[in-house]
Amino acid sequence: MSQRHTVLRSLHDVGLAAWFGGSLMGAVGLNGAAKEQGADWRQSARIASAGWALWAPVGAVAIGAHLAGSGGLLGANAARVLTQQGVAASALAKTALTGAALAASVYGRVLGKKIELASSESPEDAEKAERLPVDTGQAERHLSYVQWAVPALTCGLIVLNALHGEQQRPAQQLYGMLRRARTLAPYVMSCHHRHTSH
Repeated sequence: MSQRHTVLRSLHDVGLAAWFGGSLMGAVGLNGAAKEQGADWRQSARIASAGWALWAPVGAVAIGAHLAGSGGLLGANAARVLTQQGVAASALAKTALTGAALAASVYGRVLGKKIELASSESPEDAEKAERLPVDTGQAERHLSYVQWAVPALTCGLIVLNALHGEQQRPAQQLYGMLRRARTLAPYVMSCHHRHTSH
């Protein structure tokens, strides 16, 4: 690629780094500290909920930045996606992983909010929790799985990002384009033959 896309790359990389790092720190550090410091389930849940609630706006900005950068880079690399063998497949895999990580993040926030209401000492929250009863044991188990799924999925995105970087090397671009041309050659020749025979 001859053009520079520093802003898009920065949004993509910094957003992904914060998304991965924040979710991993929360799953390991915040949840672990809440379990150690909480005297009972309710107090542990309140500590963890407070921490995740503080992180939520930052996490949302990180995800938004990553999506903006990712979409911009996909548009900037549209020609390579079409002409270089292997780029379309890795871009599709990256899109699928991003969607899964985004869904897991949203689902985790929904579960976290339910547990936050169930563990709150506020009368208003207790009233909301009564209107929307939840199996806290099941919700915590699901939340635990989801909170580990997010760093795993975003780690996969980091690996795919490294693959994309390798695919942008000039030698890799040339090799991929030659492979794509060789793949398409029989179809082009077939179309040409049909056209000239009429």
